[in-house]
Amino acid sequence: MKEFILIFRHENANGKVSPEQMQQWMKQQKEWVDSIAAQNKFIGGTGLLFDDAKVVDHNKMVTNGPFGDIKETLGGYVTIRAESANEAAEFAKGSPVLQGEGNTVEVRQIVTH
Repeated sequence: MKEFILIFRHENANGKVSPEQMQQWMKQQKEWVDSIAAQNKFIGGTGLLFDDAKVVDHNKMVTNGPFGDIKETLGGYVTIRAESANEAAEFAKGSPVLQGEGNTVEVRQIVTH
């Protein structure tokens, strides 16, 4: 069994959706994660805050971020167990993050030593 990270990329929704919409999304996210955990394939994960984010570039310059010239950014991740990248992608297809236009879930295998 391999380990994969599912990376959620989406626009910062703070102030753009109602608290009820955010609560509904969080409920859907929990149900989705619970469905993976029920198969004993969930390892861990969390959301990432947009507030007070910083970007440090190769010149060690620190800027407020993570936005720059892009509209969407890393909003969170989960790590899972799967037999293949295709199986991990099937889990990713169920993510509520994909309800937002332009949102994506990136699937990457984790290197284990």
